[in-house]
Amino acid sequence: MRPENTLAGFLHALELGVDALELDVVISADEQVVVSHEPWLSAAICRDAAGERIDPASERLHNLFLMPYAVIRHCDCGSVRNPRFPHQLLNTAYKPLLQEVIAEADKYAQYLGRPLPFLSIEIKSSSAGDGIFHPSPARFVELVSAVVHAAGVAKRTTVLSFDKRVLQAARTQVPSLPLCLLVEDAQPLAEHLKELGFVPAVYGPEHCLVDKKLVAEVHTLGMRIIPWTVNELADMHRLIALGVDGITTDYPDLLVSSLVR
Repeated sequence: MRPENTLAGFLHALELGVDALELDVVISADEQVVVSHEPWLSAAICRDAAGERIDPASERLHNLFLMPYAVIRHCDCGSVRNPRFPHQLLNTAYKPLLQEVIAEADKYAQYLGRPLPFLSIEIKSSSAGDGIFHPSPARFVELVSAVVHAAGVAKRTTVLSFDKRVLQAARTQVPSLPLCLLVEDAQPLAEHLKELGFVPAVYGPEHCLVDKKLVAEVHTLGMRIIPWTVNELADMHRLIALGVDGITTDYPDLLVSSLVR
């Protein structure tokens, strides 16, 4: 509905009545926590600091981990139409800092007279990207945790990751912070948890993996189950009927209207 991971997107979601904002974070060259899906400038939705379109073949050369935030801030990632969302309302937008998103979202929620939003912060990393597109898991967690605690939002923040190393580091550094294991494969729940080494607060599978048996298994272990990314109304209805604890969607208007009915 709005460009991804931008202030316009988050504030519009609050207008629609969501209770949690899901966002992705990366690290800049000067160790700022930047809200962005990829650790590079996406050719599909961004222009570089000079205002030029980015060649898809070389987009990874526009590595945010090698750019200071002052440079990243001048890159427009809101006025190029995302081909996946042809009806998106466009506007010039920069990649904000995590601390800015928290402050602006809280201020807008108060203006709307709504509860302060929960934050689901996804840390994207992989062993292949260590030291290239992001810091080590431990340092990544340290930087994100510092922003969360400085903003005073730890009690309403969950850290999400597909990378089990991130969740293991977070459990050691900030054991009070709820964690969510994201999953996109059919590996059994028990095997994922064995590799992780503990039971997190939330299990986040791709929505097509969710069935009655998985919901029961997750709840038996005391976890919540919040599938992603659910954009079709029929899937929303199916998952709600199965008893999931939340839904991540690109179309909160559909979900909100479905819940109101």
